[in-house]
Amino acid sequence: MPVYDCVSFELESAEEMEAAFLGRKNAHAYTRITNPTVEDFERRIKNVTGSSAVAALSSGMAAITNAILAVAGAGDNLIASKFLFGDTYSFFKDTLGELGIEVRFIDPLDLKGCEALIDDHTRALYVETISNPLLTVPDIGAFSELAKKYNLVLIADTTMTPPYLFNSKDYGVDIEVLSATKAISGGATVLGGLIIDNGSYDWNNNRMLAQYAKKFGPFALIAKIRKQISRYLGGCLAPHNAYLLSLGLETLALRMERACSNARDIAEYLAGKKEVVTVHYPGLRKSRFYGIAQKQFLLFPGCVVSFELKSRSDCFAFINALQIIRRSTNLHDNKTLCIHAGSTIMAQLSEQEKQSAGVSDSLIRMSVGIEDREDLIHDIEQALAMKG
Repeated sequence: MPVYDCVSFELESAEEMEAAFLGRKNAHAYTRITNPTVEDFERRIKNVTGSSAVAALSSGMAAITNAILAVAGAGDNLIASKFLFGDTYSFFKDTLGELGIEVRFIDPLDLKGCEALIDDHTRALYVETISNPLLTVPDIGAFSELAKKYNLVLIADTTMTPPYLFNSKDYGVDIEVLSATKAISGGATVLGGLIIDNGSYDWNNNRMLAQYAKKFGPFALIAKIRKQISRYLGGCLAPHNAYLLSLGLETLALRMERACSNARDIAEYLAGKKEVVTVHYPGLRKSRFYGIAQKQFLLFPGCVVSFELKSRSDCFAFINALQIIRRSTNLHDNKTLCIHAGSTIMAQLSEQEKQSAGVSDSLIRMSVGIEDREDLIHDIEQALAMKG
């Protein structure tokens, strides 16, 4: 597919231009709205996931923002897991609150507590398939049953478990949002985000989308995002970024198998080290989430390992001693990356909010890459020794 790295497109006549701008003709007019290279990437994702429709946007946060604003408005509320990526949590708490959308945070392991908060103004349930950075695994199927019981939209952030690792459609997820920057990009060369509509929700039942459903039927969600939300907010994906993401998609399976295999071995290694207080990884047999992870995810539960040392100073000393593993934030990169979660991705949260999310000051998050397994373990071993 060529890279249509252009802003606008020439049409044959004034009549065709009018039809394109009014949506009566399926034609590209302006890249902020649609672009052939971006459309090709969306089609590839649709084919991979078996979904109904896909919108590719400029980042994972753009995907989350667009999806939420499509299904909820002032006076509505969402029920969301309290175990969320820091920026998502802050967006829900601060920005959505300012827009008149209430977010009620729950423990995703407490379905009864979640159900008790549902009322006539609840529009959606929102969870991460594996929480970042604590690696909590909710029962997605149970959330789907709850959403269907009350005719709510189930939205799942699958950034930690991209399509090769999790089939969201099989577990009743209505809208899947994820950062394509992560596993799909792989080499951390490009930003991107995806909204995937699995075609399982009747948009006539959502007050924000009912009018679009009359005209666009099952494609109401993506139609509203294209014609209103992303069109006006401007979170469009650049054509060259779409091209690079399409290239990354070609090697997704290969890279995920190597990275996830490395992550499992590193988690098992860390679990046997006296310097490590706790290891969080759903692929460990001792993990409380091992059973549900084996049920929900294909092959592996991601390639992120979180673990706790004895103190914040131990964490900093360990991170500073690393020689191969990079001190950098991202997920599912080809390179192994390590951060102190509390002072980076969760830094904007209050101490009380960090405590509620289970993020201690001694927590390290490691996104494992595709390097040689022995090199990575040797680097961790020498860093633990230097810390001591």
